[in-house]
Formats: sequence, C-alpha cells, structure tokens
Amino acid sequence: MGPYAGKQTGEAALLWTLLEAFNPGDVMIADRLFTSYFMIARMQQLGVDVVMRQHQSRHTDFRRGRRLGTRDHVVQWVRPVRPTWMDEATYAGMPATLTMREARTGGWTLVTTLVDAKSVSKKELVELYHSRWHVELDFRSIKEDMKMDKLRCMSAQMVRKEVAVHLLAYNLIRMVAAHAAHLARVQPRRMSFKATLQTLTNFFHKLRDCPRRKLHEIHSKLLQAIAKLLLPFRPNRCEPRAIKRRPKPHRLLTKPRHVERARLEKRQQRILAAFA
Repeated sequence: MGPYAGKQTGEAALLWTLLEAFNPGDVMIADRLFTSYFMIARMQQLGVDVVMRQHQSRHTDFRRGRRLGTRDHVVQWVRPVRPTWMDEATYAGMPATLTMREARTGGWTLVTTLVDAKSVSKKELVELYHSRWHVELDFRSIKEDMKMDKLRCMSAQMVRKEVAVHLLAYNLIRMVAAHAAHLARVQPRRMSFKATLQTLTNFFHKLRDCPRRKLHEIHSKLLQAIAKLLLPFRPNRCEPRAIKRRPKPHRLLTKPRHVERARLEKRQQRILAAFA
C-alpha cells in the first residue's frame, strides 16, 4: 500500500518496496509493465528469476544472440543510462549487462532469466506465465464477490484495517475451499470461490447455533457441499470486459441521507403550498 497521489504511486514504484519479501530461488511472474532492466537486475542480485512479457518499447530480433530454437534465443541486454530517480551509488552497483532469454510463444514474446532451454522449455514458460492470471482472478474475487471495489472508511488507518479484514476473510475462505478440494482430491483452483462464499453464508447460522457435539458433523456436511462446486475446465477462456445493463444515471449521494431527505421534504412543502 502507498500514497494515492503524487510521487511513488505507480505499481512499479510500489514493487520496489516489496523486493525484500522475495527469497532466493523464487520466480517472479509479471506483465510487461515491470519489464525494466533495473528491476530484473535487482531481482538477479536477490537470487530471484523472472518471467515477463517483453516491453512494447524493446525490439526483439531473433537473428541475433545464441539460438536455442525457433524464435528462442539468449541475448545480452546493455545497461541503459542512469534514470533520474536512481542515485549514483545504486546505479554503479547494477551489472553492465544482463543475460536474458527471449522466446516467442503463445502469441507473446516472453523474457526470462531462465536461460537453460533443457531445464525450462518454451511450453513450460508460457504455462508459467499463464498462471499469472490467477492474480487477476483473485483481485476480482476480492473486489466484486467480497464487495471491496469501493472502500468506505475515511481515514488512512481505517482504510488499512478495512483492506486487512477483507484479505483475512479471503484467506479463510480459500482455506475452507482448499480443505474441500483435498476431500474431492482435486486442485484447490478447481473450487469456485463465489460458490464457496455463498455456501459458507448459507451454513453460517447452522454453524453458529449448532451444539458443540454436532459441530463436526455440520462442518463435514459443509465441506462435502463445497467439494461438489467444481469449476469446469475452460482452457483459453475469453470474455468481453463489458456489462449487459448500464447503471441508472442517478447522481451520487454526497451528503448524509437525513440532510437530503429534509431538503426534499422542504421542496415538497413548497410545491404543495403553491397549489393550496
């Protein structure tokens, strides 16, 4: 989390504040917004590999470098000039070149520090990058299914608490779904988050009011009900980012409801007095 206006508000700037959370041997999967020479160099210094889409401003020429296969090669990236936001000491500690693998697969040009084609094939690279989409689905579940698309608190401290409570609830729901997936002997991603949330909501009163001796039985029935809510296999699913029904053009309620109600009542009294 960071400031909502001014400097250091972009996603790339926020990522720099999270780098110490990575561990050696991790693999960071990111879209092309983060495909920066200095970001990748810092990741390598931390012992972290990356798999990203090629940035649109960088040209990929597969006739150059060491060829690994069809539209798959290893090239050297040269360190660019020092950006204004980076101090000279940090810039001096960056490597002069980066050994990068560029591969055209799945309709994308991917760049990665996993340069050994025998250990990681092009197919494995695109499958790894596809897994990044789970992050977008998780954000959608938190914002839409858990109604965190609009934060209602007014102070920074309360906003942090509001976000933390949503994330806590999300992780608890995912944990229940994981238990149900273990019961159904399937991967946890096969469980529907929205259906799990709805089932938990329906079982809430039974879990709260049941005697302790029957709690285990109700809990088992809950997991069995969730285990049946499997998502179908939907490879290469594509949906338009549009809504079927347009929202009504009402103005936003920017004042307390009782203030607006009093204003409408006064207006109604003036109209009635004019006809009296």
